[in-house]
Amino acid sequence: MNADNFIDGVWRPSLDGETRPAHSPIDGAVIGSIAWSDRATAILAIEAARRAQPRWRAVSLWERARICRRIAEAIRSEAAPLAGLLCLEQGKPIAEARFEVGKAADGFDLAADLVRFIEGATIPTEDPRKRVMTFYQPRGVYAVITPWNFPVNIPVEYLAPGIAAGNTVVWVPAPTTSLVAVGLARILEQADLPPGVINLVTGAGAVVGDEIVAHRGTDAVGFTGSPVTGRRICERAAGKPLLMEMGGNGPVIILPDADLEAAAAATASGCFVNAGQVCSSSERIIVHQAIHDEFAERMVAAAREVKLGDPRQSGITMGPLNNPGVAEKVALHVDDALARGARALTGGGAATDMPSPLYFQPTVLDRVPADSLINREETFGPVAPLVAVADDDQAIRLAHDNPYGLVSSVFTRDLDRAFRFVETLPTGIVNINDTSNYWELHIPFGGISGKESGIGRIGGKHSLIAMSDLKTATFTVK
Repeated sequence: MNADNFIDGVWRPSLDGETRPAHSPIDGAVIGSIAWSDRATAILAIEAARRAQPRWRAVSLWERARICRRIAEAIRSEAAPLAGLLCLEQGKPIAEARFEVGKAADGFDLAADLVRFIEGATIPTEDPRKRVMTFYQPRGVYAVITPWNFPVNIPVEYLAPGIAAGNTVVWVPAPTTSLVAVGLARILEQADLPPGVINLVTGAGAVVGDEIVAHRGTDAVGFTGSPVTGRRICERAAGKPLLMEMGGNGPVIILPDADLEAAAAATASGCFVNAGQVCSSSERIIVHQAIHDEFAERMVAAAREVKLGDPRQSGITMGPLNNPGVAEKVALHVDDALARGARALTGGGAATDMPSPLYFQPTVLDRVPADSLINREETFGPVAPLVAVADDDQAIRLAHDNPYGLVSSVFTRDLDRAFRFVETLPTGIVNINDTSNYWELHIPFGGISGKESGIGRIGGKHSLIAMSDLKTATFTVK
């Protein structure tokens, strides 16, 4: 499969003609080529979106909702081949790929449902002759940059509300999942979306991503990815509205009164789904020392039940990591923890009997030191790091001692105790007695102030509002 750019409704190569091979993480095989675009190509996409924006914002909101529904139907009709391509290029098990594609279709339906009910307000005034009203308008041209871990659904978290709200989009996907991005864009093309409303540019983020973020022709930026890249985007997009989701590092807190069977199952799911390559993964597991040993045994048992292998095969529950960079980071974090005194209860390194070096053993680390990399940074791999604490206060202190603030989980049967953690934990979401990965498409998702997990909220009406300008109009009654 060859991946060209989709600009102004036309498939075209980069202006300089450069391409790069696309490799499957499953076995390293070349599965296609992608256009390795230059800045001039990105500018063509920006200009196409700029030309299309006045026409698109003038389209009836009801008609935009109908088009979103048509896209959802098109995704469902092409779900099987898109999920197969997702499995092949990203590396997640085929069952997880099918689930992701289904959620992407749901995302367009959700935008169609909600956009018709994003209402303004009438505001009372001190001056009795004045009438004040507010309403929402499109921001204009959105620059959207998306990652490789959920390369179908995460783009939809921006594309669906973005176009439903009347924006046009220039989208740069992660290079290692650009074939999947092209597959999704071809489905959008089938749904007869007007030319220029969504434009896809593939290539290096530091080149085409930087261009669409900094260019004066884009009005706002949506991004999901690492804090390092996110900080650079904030600098380059200075003055533009930003919707940023920039990663997390738990924590998951297991208290002595928790249902340990349910807690271990939910936490293991948070560690090993998508090979741990989820921003809300259970990356720090803080366990009260009174139940530590039993919980550790349950986590080891759960890790040993994971079936690692070719994700296209039935029964496989975990595939490879997506790319060498993330594999190197996971190995570095595990090795660092072990060097600082942690102990591998199971796993602990790459799986050497697999068809590529990107497969990593489901790993449980015990007694992870607070100063280890795995406790300080986002690992993004299938690792369950256990940290023992003596009481609730120590758990809360450890939870605060981290630069991230995205999602946490707390397992307890005590409602008062649960609410103390809800009020206290420095994360945008606190899940009680469920996996840290629990989320639904309409629920607000994002990081908390003072941390490095992002700006704003994606999800349902929150995305629609974030991707719209609030306009105020005032009138004088004679």
